[in-house]
Amino acid sequence: MAARRPPAAWTHGPPTEEPFLRHVEKDVLVPKIMREKARELCSDKVEAFTKCCKESGFLMVVKCQEENSELKACLTAYYRDPAFYEECKEEYLKEREEYRKTGVPAKQRQQKVPTSM
Repeated sequence: MAARRPPAAWTHGPPTEEPFLRHVEKDVLVPKIMREKARELCSDKVEAFTKCCKESGFLMVVKCQEENSELKACLTAYYRDPAFYEECKEEYLKEREEYRKTGVPAKQRQQKVPTSM
């Protein structure tokens, strides 16, 4: 059986070309990084909303509207920022490139390796 070549879209062009992002990367993986980073950047609003929900119980829908609105506004501001998207896309591309070089996923690289082996 002859070796199959990858589709043309998977091949890498010269370094000066814009890196190709598959649909799942552009619409799922980069936005996932955006959500994680936005939650960190809006951590004070996340914390306030969480605290309100814990204190309010079943009445959180009514009592935590202000905290919820502030949290949504903070997160939405980041989600709609094209510069923030580009920053997260670059972070994703670096992780992808590192994975292609090493074969080790980012999660495993971030875990501490025991020094006494």
